[in-house]
Amino acid sequence: MPYYLKIKKLDIETGQSNIVLLNVEEAMRYGIKAGDKVRISWQNQSIIAEANTSQTRVRAGQIGLYKDIWKNIKISPNTIAEIEFLERAQSIQAIKKRLLGKKLNYKDFYQIFSDIAKGVLTRTETTYFVASSFIRDYSDEELYFMTKAMAETGEMLKFPNKIVVDKHSVGGLAGNRTTMVAIPILASLGLVIPKNSSRAITSPAGTADTMEVLAPVSFSAKEIQAIVKKTGGCLVWGGGLNLAPADDKILQVSYPLSMEPYDKMLVSIMAKKVASGITHLVIDMPVGETTKIPNMRIAKELERKFKYIARKFNIKIKVIMIQTEDPIGMGVGPALEARDVLRVLQQKDNYPADLANKSIHLAGELLELAGKAKKGHGATMAWKALESGAAWKKMQEIIKAQGGKYDIDPNDIVLGAHKKYYNADKSGCITFTDNKAINTVARILGAPKDQLAGVYLNKEYNDHVKKGERLFTLYARTKERIKLADKALEKLSIFKIGK
Repeated sequence: MPYYLKIKKLDIETGQSNIVLLNVEEAMRYGIKAGDKVRISWQNQSIIAEANTSQTRVRAGQIGLYKDIWKNIKISPNTIAEIEFLERAQSIQAIKKRLLGKKLNYKDFYQIFSDIAKGVLTRTETTYFVASSFIRDYSDEELYFMTKAMAETGEMLKFPNKIVVDKHSVGGLAGNRTTMVAIPILASLGLVIPKNSSRAITSPAGTADTMEVLAPVSFSAKEIQAIVKKTGGCLVWGGGLNLAPADDKILQVSYPLSMEPYDKMLVSIMAKKVASGITHLVIDMPVGETTKIPNMRIAKELERKFKYIARKFNIKIKVIMIQTEDPIGMGVGPALEARDVLRVLQQKDNYPADLANKSIHLAGELLELAGKAKKGHGATMAWKALESGAAWKKMQEIIKAQGGKYDIDPNDIVLGAHKKYYNADKSGCITFTDNKAINTVARILGAPKDQLAGVYLNKEYNDHVKKGERLFTLYARTKERIKLADKALEKLSIFKIGK
């Protein structure tokens, strides 16, 4: 039975999705307890929210909307809203089922992802679902159901082309901004590649974070289709779309712990490929002691699962597992990584060769997978597109189409105003690079939220260094951030120097 209350705007942000505040006596009168779900409807709009209660902040006859809600929704104070109590979501039962170790079916997953996307499940309830992924691995059938449900609870992009390609890295390796080099190479050679990426989860920058240094990344599906029609490619943030909408809310609860279950990562990647209409896909999977994928045993099992899901959706796939001990590129953090990308695309004298070489390799594999190049000739074709300037010209088209400054030079990239150099305390050879330490320090400096923060690696794995020679440089917006990173580096070692 609905009832009616006046809306009061609360000038406070909770940092969480939809929470509303009821007067405690009002809530008791209608049988609502803290944590219950209610639907608030007004002027042909409605939201689902979690109820909280207070004795003083709202009076009887009022419902308080926190700033998280009203800053994104047009609503006037004192608007009369209809309030309706909602029964416990069915998806809660599905999550309980999973926590008890039972298998879920397609309907279960669809209900969970639909409720997450609509805000029916709270952040806490969503966290329980993510945590359930650590209890046991999902079966192959469950992975298929999850991928299908996650894709189908959102919008599905359609492109008229028979072949629509994509390249995706599972992350976990510092730098490694190969996507931003490979996409313009592939688009310049006539392939259609509508690249949408998530923001960083376990690293100091994702592709979307880095591209945002050069151009806006938030677009509607219609806008993306127009950009791709014009340029053949794009580099956008998937969270700005309604593609697999539950995924970004799940990522938000994964971010604080810097942890993402492997099965969840796999489904997140594949659901967005399915929703984007991808037909050919190359997965870059860095493997190393301090990366997201620590060993080849885990990598090979993930490869098997990727291939299984791809087969279910008729996607041609190649998973490239590369054992690595070193970051790709020299910069770690959005602005520093964007500068590396520009240096490669513009073929500057000081461009990071490892970033160029890996990007060419991945682009070449995708050219061959899509039938654009003969086996063994893809990398040569990709290199020519980069060396000739065709890839940079294409990137300029993409930046311009996305509303960025397309004539930008690497030296135009602004970095943190405060920096600190770290030098070698002895002479020798760099025998080990700790990706986790680099990522931790970069995040302490403020990345990825602060685009200007990060770590620049002046040396790399296997380099010989002399005592006093510069190893790496920290960049931050404030001196305080430099001090915090400095303190962390008393216990963390980015490089190990041997004889």
